[in-house]
Amino acid sequence: MNTLNYIINDIEAFPISASIKIIQETFNQLTYSHLIVEKKGEFMGCVSETDAHCFENDKTLTEYQYALEPFFVRKTTHWLDILEAFALNNSNIMPVLDNDNSYLGYYELNDIMHCFYDTPFLNEAGGIIVVEKGAKDYSFSEISQIIETNDAKIFGAFISKSDSDLTQITLKIGHQGMNAIVQTFRRYSYTVVSNHEEDRFLEDLKKRSNYLDKYLNI
Repeated sequence: MNTLNYIINDIEAFPISASIKIIQETFNQLTYSHLIVEKKGEFMGCVSETDAHCFENDKTLTEYQYALEPFFVRKTTHWLDILEAFALNNSNIMPVLDNDNSYLGYYELNDIMHCFYDTPFLNEAGGIIVVEKGAKDYSFSEISQIIETNDAKIFGAFISKSDSDLTQITLKIGHQGMNAIVQTFRRYSYTVVSNHEEDRFLEDLKKRSNYLDKYLNI
C-alpha cells in the first residue's frame, strides 16, 4: 500500500519567524489541529491550534519555539505506524520528512484511515469475535490454531484492550458459522466478550434460567 500517493502539498510549512497573528488567522480558516513549522528549510516541529490561540499575537513563533511538538513520519513509514503517530499525538495532520529532515508535505488522518478501510479486516465478508484471557496466558499461535482447526481463516487481529490482568483480542474471521469457534475458545479458557446469535451455550443457559424461574415461581 503506497502511502506516498496520499501526501498533500497545498499547505507550506511556516517559517519560525512567522507572526502569531498569521498563525491564528490560518487556524481560523482551516480545520487542522496543527501547523508545520520550519527554519531555513529544516523541519522544526508542529504548533497546535490550542497553543497558538494562547500566544500573544504581536509576537512570532520564534518566541514560542519551546511549545513546538516534534512529531513527524518519514516517506518510508508504514501506514500502520503513521496511524499510530496520529493517535499518539492527537493530531489530524502529519508532516512527512525526507532523510534530511526537509518537509515534503503532510498526511491527513482521514486519508490514512482509508488504508485501513481497504484491508480485508473491514472489506471482506466474515464475522467479528472478541475474546479475553489473562495477560500472561493468551497466545496468538493458540488463537490461530483454534480458528484454523475450525476451517476458518483470520483476516485480521489486534489487541483492543489491555491491562495488567486481562488482554482483549478482536478478530475478523472469514467464516459465518461462529458457534464451533466460540465453543472452542471457551474450552481453551477464553472469555468470549462479543455476542453471537449462533451461540448455543448462551441460549442453553437462558433456557435453563427460564426453567429455574418457572420452578421457583410454582
